[in-house]
Amino acid sequence: MMRVLLVIPAYNEAKFIGKLLQKTLRYFEPQDILVIDDGSQDATSEIAKSFGVKVLKNAKNLGKGRSLEKGFAYAVQNGYDAVITMDADLQHDPDELPKFLKAAESFDFVIGSRWQGLGLMPWDRYMSNRLTTLILSAIAGVKVEDTQSGYRLIKTKVLRKVRPKSAHYDAESEYVVLVARAGFKIGNVPIKTIYGEEESSVNKVLDTLRFLKLVLKLIFAPQ
Repeated sequence: MMRVLLVIPAYNEAKFIGKLLQKTLRYFEPQDILVIDDGSQDATSEIAKSFGVKVLKNAKNLGKGRSLEKGFAYAVQNGYDAVITMDADLQHDPDELPKFLKAAESFDFVIGSRWQGLGLMPWDRYMSNRLTTLILSAIAGVKVEDTQSGYRLIKTKVLRKVRPKSAHYDAESEYVVLVARAGFKIGNVPIKTIYGEEESSVNKVLDTLRFLKLVLKLIFAPQ
């Protein structure tokens, strides 16, 4: 049976982390859930620890890419076969975790696709998602429905070979291209589109510049 680690990067998510863990514990044992606290200034770590899950905290805010990197290293070092990543703000529904486990029977890298619910996205996010997905799919040479979704399953055999250098949200985009270029099988599973009233922690201007820099790097970097 495949051993899977659930990795949850979190930054100042004290408001949501408890509710999320209550739901994820229906599907995972506490020892198989890892919260990466990216230098939160609230009680994110303390709340997560109260559920008995593993918590690693960065001394300062390093970015989502670095937090994921730490979680992936933990999975490889501890003999897991795959990792599922999900956001801490309740935008990913834990009840959809079984979809990823099923898809892992056929694919090495599984991405949760919000394609069917894109009409529920705020207009600016919809346009950004469509544009970045088209660009990255073209660069990767593989059709990916939703390259910006952070709800994913990645087998550790992929993590041993693919190592993005991006530190922030652009790391998730870089993974799509590098995994495709490495020849691994990429699949999509439909997931719900959930948006709360909380403001996104993404810096739109800065992350757009990072994405453009990443695109240029991926186009001109040797394959």
